[in-house]
Amino acid sequence: MYARAVAAITTALLGTAALLVPGSDARAGSHAAVSHARPGGVGTRPLAIGHRGASAQAPENTLAAIDRAAELGVSWVENDVQRTKDGELVVIHDDSLRRTTNVEDVFPRRSPWKVKDFTAAEIARLDAGSWFGSRFAGTRVPTLARYMRRVEHNHQKLLLEIKNPELYPGIERQILKVLGDEGWLDRRHLADRLIVQSFGADSLRTVHRLAPAVRTALLGTPSVADLPGCAGFADGINPSQRSISRKYVAAVHSVAGPHGRPLAVFAWTVDDGETARRVARYGVDGVISDKPDVVRAALRTP
Repeated sequence: MYARAVAAITTALLGTAALLVPGSDARAGSHAAVSHARPGGVGTRPLAIGHRGASAQAPENTLAAIDRAAELGVSWVENDVQRTKDGELVVIHDDSLRRTTNVEDVFPRRSPWKVKDFTAAEIARLDAGSWFGSRFAGTRVPTLARYMRRVEHNHQKLLLEIKNPELYPGIERQILKVLGDEGWLDRRHLADRLIVQSFGADSLRTVHRLAPAVRTALLGTPSVADLPGCAGFADGINPSQRSISRKYVAAVHSVAGPHGRPLAVFAWTVDDGETARRVARYGVDGVISDKPDVVRAALRTP
């Protein structure tokens, strides 16, 4: 019953969003039900995207990190979403709480300290900032809803990663429900403020099936031969900067995605000016960085 209810709410929200987009076409799953504008574009300077926020200057995936990105003038931020034992969506990268919280001190007998084995209330007790620096002591792991509200408050744009979807059956519906509840499935957000990415192709297929107006991106470097298949459900390919070349980026751009535009390429993780300039010469549309201010300075880019 819960799944049917969520599906009904999601469908209603997305149907409204599609109707609101000027020039939208609701045919066959509404492949055209989103603005054709892309966050970057072939022949334009690439965007600088804050990897887990401005994570070189504040603890990753926290409100402090996205606030710091906003202070630096970085409009796009990336985050990671996972699910607690009692079904709350939280923003954290690792499937274990060990690296970025004090979970071993608070719950010493709960090894291996997996996110999925702790309730939202238990995770809310953890310090997610002291590991990075004493001035961030007391920083918490945010819920996705709270994180979305801060991104909205900061007038930022979001590259949302579904992390380890194989561990969390049904997480795609839950994420779309939160996005809808927070107002992120309307025309304005769908047009150029939201992209959902994952290493899990099946997870992105699910997002595209449930919410065809939402832009998606596949993490990794699929072969050129596999790009047409990826284009059935993904609007972009987001590879490691170490795995690409000018030829590969051109091959990605030669394939049209589900919304009728060339697939975009956001390269990760680029933290120095020389590498930023190299991938920019390849023609990438975005550069994902722990140091987005360094990338912006090197490329004089938005």
